[in-house]
Amino acid sequence: MKIAKLISILGILAMTAVLIYGFTVGDFAGEGSRLLGMPWGIVSLVDLYTGFTLFSAWIIYREKSLPSAILWTIAMMTLGFFAGSLYAFLALQASGGDWRKFWLGKHA
Repeated sequence: MKIAKLISILGILAMTAVLIYGFTVGDFAGEGSRLLGMPWGIVSLVDLYTGFTLFSAWIIYREKSLPSAILWTIAMMTLGFFAGSLYAFLALQASGGDWRKFWLGKHA
């Protein structure tokens, strides 16, 4: 469980750094339109959002309240794996070292 927490913390830190970099240095609209103009850009975005959707399905499954699950899903779709890493870290903390509780949440 310690390794999983470390990986989630590293994900939070990495995503924080690249999000700050992207928003301060990049041009979201200009670069996004170029990305969507390339076949592999489209493939990458479909792949990314497929992963976001699968991760969000896990969140919805394990969360106790629907409003909380919806907010986490919105965060996932807008902030990517910054939100995913944060959610995983918080779920690991709340599980108290119980992997079953981590994976299944309210169903454990």
